[in-house]
Amino acid sequence: MDRTVVRLAGAAVLAALAYAATMMGQNQRFVVGILVGLPSFVLMIISRTHLGKSFSVMPEAKALVKTGMYSRIQHPMYLFLDMFLLAVIVLLGIPVLLLVWGILVIVQMAQARREEKVLAVAFGAEYETYKHGTWF
Repeated sequence: MDRTVVRLAGAAVLAALAYAATMMGQNQRFVVGILVGLPSFVLMIISRTHLGKSFSVMPEAKALVKTGMYSRIQHPMYLFLDMFLLAVIVLLGIPVLLLVWGILVIVQMAQARREEKVLAVAFGAEYETYKHGTWF
């Protein structure tokens, strides 16, 4: 199955769960937001740290990072940023922000594709082997 379809389906499920959570009472939203938001924020920072000098805003092929979270997840910074933002939306209890979040996810997916193309050109077969060894 195409990874884009899997990513979009996963984002839709997360958005639906977040929507349901925004309908909870304030105390329940707080608990859900903290339980999802804090670990997501920490994991986002850790994934950024794993990139080290390979981090860049525009896609560049400085190195193929295959360790830490990147050994199983191709784009953990995007994943955990998205989870953190969902937690914030739940905490705020403003479900209309899920539309903005959805647009951000689509933008990130386009950016991820650009990054993947750059890495595929720079690292060839090594990148393809890495990509097939990741979950998503």
